[in-house]
Amino acid sequence: MMSRVLQCLTKHGEQLDFEIAKELGMPLATVREHIAGLAATGAVVTCNLTRFENAKRIEAWVCRVSGYYPPAAAGRKPKPTT
Repeated sequence: MMSRVLQCLTKHGEQLDFEIAKELGMPLATVREHIAGLAATGAVVTCNLTRFENAKRIEAWVCRVSGYYPPAAAGRKPKPTT
């Protein structure tokens, strides 16, 4: 199961824990257990996130694969200042 969580993160990049649970069709508590196990091994980096939507407090974990940097966005790049 941990490999499914890791595959989901490598496929989509940074995600919230409830987004991972929704995609995998697993309970949030189970996904958090797997994420905690992956974070203990250093495979995943997590941060706590507090968000307010319509005056409702939402607590979540932001997760990404350790050492993974998303590709640069397409388009023009800024010129370096000298």
